[in-house]
Amino acid sequence: MNKETYRISKGKLVVLLLVALLFGIFLASVGDRALDNLRTDLHNQKILLAKKVQRWKIFPKNFWRSKNIEGQKEVIKVVDEQSQVIKVVKEASPAVVSIVASAQVPTFETYFENPFGDLPDGFGDFFDFRIPRRRQNGTREMKIGAGTGFIVSSDGYIVTNKHVVSNPEAKYVVYLNSGKDKGEKIEAKVLARDPNTDLAILKIDKDNLPYLKFGDSSKLQVGQTAITIGYALGEFDNTVSKGVVSGLSRSITAGGPLGMGEERLVGLIQTDAAINPGNSGGPMLDIAGRVIGVNVAMANAENIGFAIPANVAKADFEEVRKNGSIAKKDKAFLGVRYLPIDADIKAKNNLPYDYGVLVVRGQGRGELAVVPGSPADKAGIVENDIILEVDGQRINERNSLIDLISKHKPGDKVKLKIYHKGKEKEVEVTLAKR
Repeated sequence: MNKETYRISKGKLVVLLLVALLFGIFLASVGDRALDNLRTDLHNQKILLAKKVQRWKIFPKNFWRSKNIEGQKEVIKVVDEQSQVIKVVKEASPAVVSIVASAQVPTFETYFENPFGDLPDGFGDFFDFRIPRRRQNGTREMKIGAGTGFIVSSDGYIVTNKHVVSNPEAKYVVYLNSGKDKGEKIEAKVLARDPNTDLAILKIDKDNLPYLKFGDSSKLQVGQTAITIGYALGEFDNTVSKGVVSGLSRSITAGGPLGMGEERLVGLIQTDAAINPGNSGGPMLDIAGRVIGVNVAMANAENIGFAIPANVAKADFEEVRKNGSIAKKDKAFLGVRYLPIDADIKAKNNLPYDYGVLVVRGQGRGELAVVPGSPADKAGIVENDIILEVDGQRINERNSLIDLISKHKPGDKVKLKIYHKGKEKEVEVTLAKR
């Protein structure tokens, strides 16, 4: 190869290298734009998906959030449960109040008395006995109870438990917990005590108050988050606990010691969120901060508490606001005395079933098994019959007869499956008013 040929070949090589370099730069530019377009498309798809999810209401409001950071394009951020709970507590706490009950109680003093009275001169040294006695010396105002309530309107309506404000002679003072009003004391007026369940409506004379909104307790699901706020032990105001809805439609008998003031409460929400003395009347909230229940009782066991559904409290509030009172609701009445049957009762009495209730008379005279003229009597139910089912629902420890009947109103017709004189049969009963 001569020098001329070498120079030509070298020139061609340089041209080819320049062409290749320019082509590579072109490809890189196109690739960057394509990659940027792809990223933009993916980002837009995420935003579209988030908006659709929000419209479907699968997640609570603000569960998905968009945020601009230092001029970057909008991105999607998932807010975890802890952040949402903190947000709910921060927004709800100003509407939760502590309620303190006080009353005039007698005060006593100690004095000494000689049982022999006034003695003649000379006998005092021999009969100088001083026996301590106690006598009332006026009265003084004293704290006799405490509980929780929550504001449900800006003009001062408050929901709490009836047992928190049960004493008609007591004075009830509400302690506010919102901003500049925190710690302010206002005497509350008890507008109504619900004769049907453990709820009461109070009112304080103040406007522009923060308040909580009711959720729909009929749509609750077992396992969803439950947040409670209350005046724990009547000492620690606005104490927060969190758990889940553990059960629905629970029934309990609540009351004081030795059966004093016992009341049957049905349709309750069960939760594992801590409910302590003093929490009574406080709100149970969902993850969106809406009231789903009113804390009412705790069991003698760890992590078991109960709340009255929000729909019941909402109806009471609206009725008081409209009518100034809460009407007593008629309860359905069947008219039998009975003994619940379990495996032990079955074995001891040689019964054919380990569920249902045995219709029996009471121990006292006149405590008949079936009330004369009652719906049960008209349906032909007699002593020693066994009532097995109500409208196809088997009667057992978790599905008591009283709870099944209490779901109905006077005048409702129910079908009872009974064991009568050795045979099963079905009877229709029209429930009466108690």
